[in-house]
Amino acid sequence: MDYQKLIEKAKETHSLERAEIISLLQATDQQEELAAAADCVRREFVGDAVHLRGLLEFSNICRQNCLYCGLRRDNDRVERYRLSEDEILDFAAKAKSYGYKTLVMQSGEDLHFTVDIMTKILRQIKAMGMAITLSIGEKSYEEYQVYKAAGADRYLLRIETTDKALYEKMDPGMSFANRVRCLRDLKSLGYEVGTGSLVGLPGQSVESLADDILFFKALDADMVGIGPFIPNSDTPLKDEPGGSFERSRRLVSLLRLLLPEANIPATTAMETLNKNARVIVLQSGANVVMPNVTEGDYRRKYALYPGKICISDTPAHCRGCIGGKIASIGRYVADDQGFRQKNL
Repeated sequence: MDYQKLIEKAKETHSLERAEIISLLQATDQQEELAAAADCVRREFVGDAVHLRGLLEFSNICRQNCLYCGLRRDNDRVERYRLSEDEILDFAAKAKSYGYKTLVMQSGEDLHFTVDIMTKILRQIKAMGMAITLSIGEKSYEEYQVYKAAGADRYLLRIETTDKALYEKMDPGMSFANRVRCLRDLKSLGYEVGTGSLVGLPGQSVESLADDILFFKALDADMVGIGPFIPNSDTPLKDEPGGSFERSRRLVSLLRLLLPEANIPATTAMETLNKNARVIVLQSGANVVMPNVTEGDYRRKYALYPGKICISDTPAHCRGCIGGKIASIGRYVADDQGFRQKNL
């Protein structure tokens, strides 16, 4: 197999066959060549700016029961919390003061936050002049429509795996078809749509990871987030082996090559496995980082997985820290809201 020829094909055409994607995902000795090609495409299509999105984790209460997630409904060890409307708006205002142009509002599927409550909050944050990304799970078309009208610009809904049988095993009581429906509804409503995968789920094959990439390309996803599966001791998957940083990194590089304009974050979860992960991944095709703007003990309580970094840091410290890391690799923090630029 001429891996270099495959990498050049991906770099020039932004297209690969399924078997070619599988080959590159398995080519562990081609990691640096793949990353260099992705970095070149990143520079050409999205430039040297790194977009910072302030992440606000406003509730860890969830109605769903996903086997891999520390916030799952049946986990009675997690300390539940829900921010008040005033707390949410206060943290949002502080995020703006730190220079963030986008606020990512993330929570479990907490039914307390009705359409009326959420639209009131969205309008007030929108009035601050920030772009808003919502990450609050599966909703109806009508609810997504209302949130869009209230000021939401983007929506992050990770599919985690496009293997239907694996999805429904990992997410009991949930429907793969409904997850896909949500993503298509969001696209049709004009959201910038973010999705992504967990790498290393028990039973996940390299073939299904290739299918994930092809799914994201067919969806024309605006943002794709990749993170390794990290077993949580308070979940049914506590004894399973975790995903690898290197395979997660390869997936990021392939995504950049095949979706050259997409916004691709260097995710926090990767830094649980490698202390320099975000810098490495920024040099492997990524162009987004989402520092946490939640304050106090809430960071620790939003326990998706163990070993989460920066849980004792202040938002101001996180902003300064990541800014320094970005500058250290010759990149700079973007001064715009970072909407996807479609040039193809």
